[in-house]
Amino acid sequence: MRVSELGKAVGVRNLYVKNDTVNPTFSFKDRPASVAVSKAKEFGITTVGCASTGNLASATLAHATAAGLTGFVLMPDTVELPKVKQASIYGGNVVLVDGTYDDVNRLAYLLVDRSEVGIVNVNLRPYYVEGSKTMMFETVESLGWRAPQHIVVPMASGALFGALHKALKELEQFGVLNSADTVFHGVQPEGCSPISSSFAAGWDEVRPVKKPETLVKSLAIGTPGDGNYALSIARSTGGTCETVSDEETIEAIKLLSKHAGLFAEPGGAVTVAAVKKMREEGVIDSGDEVVCCVTGAGFKVDEVVDRVVGHTHVVPAKLDSILEVLRNKPVISG
Repeated sequence: MRVSELGKAVGVRNLYVKNDTVNPTFSFKDRPASVAVSKAKEFGITTVGCASTGNLASATLAHATAAGLTGFVLMPDTVELPKVKQASIYGGNVVLVDGTYDDVNRLAYLLVDRSEVGIVNVNLRPYYVEGSKTMMFETVESLGWRAPQHIVVPMASGALFGALHKALKELEQFGVLNSADTVFHGVQPEGCSPISSSFAAGWDEVRPVKKPETLVKSLAIGTPGDGNYALSIARSTGGTCETVSDEETIEAIKLLSKHAGLFAEPGGAVTVAAVKKMREEGVIDSGDEVVCCVTGAGFKVDEVVDRVVGHTHVVPAKLDSILEVLRNKPVISG
């Protein structure tokens, strides 16, 4: 969707948002989870799970339930409470681990070795990644079957970044696109930016972050599995790997809400924060076409909601009281 008012606010006239806040479990993770769970059922696997920073947990359990499979999820115990509650709604076992996402991911790999389960982002990962490509397919279709000039993508493991690039190249290979020369920009929070920091330092391999410290918990993966691939894509397409502060992310949530009518979680809003920063630094021009991937809904992160909530008013049940509020907010006149 084109977001003209938001574009004015960040200085980019041709700004678009790929809005994945409206998927079945309100994040882009429905895409990879649906494919991975479907393949698990095809293979006769009856129990499926995932290692998650929050959004994938809900997606995996929701799709497992719909497929008639038993589901479970492993998450760090620091995951936002609304995400834990949402995951638990779909049934299955929600297991919170005292540790980081990297600890959780290590345990998931060990679990695959010792039990007959399918973990969507471990032994089912090849199919999981294929599901994420649909975000690019839809983007290209929405633009009239052409590749965007720039795309800005949140990065945690780097898997989405790679999947979108793969999708674009496949569309070119199959003859759907004459050219797939999109410039890819990845974004990470300053408190956990192993890919972006390695990009800035000119390294060919990503150096892990041992202790992530950021409110953007959905992107807090210190050892990104697809990080080296993400580095290669950014460089080969002439793109960048950006970092944004937590405060810049909060401001981006406000901008999306005020100027586009979208309430995004921090992990989705980082792309808007990055576009604003890139425009200020001259990385992109005001007339460039830019697509921001907004990957999750804001209601999932309660501590952030407290920092972005707008003004509310309690008034007597009188028309004059309401008119007084509206006059003070220059909504109406007279």
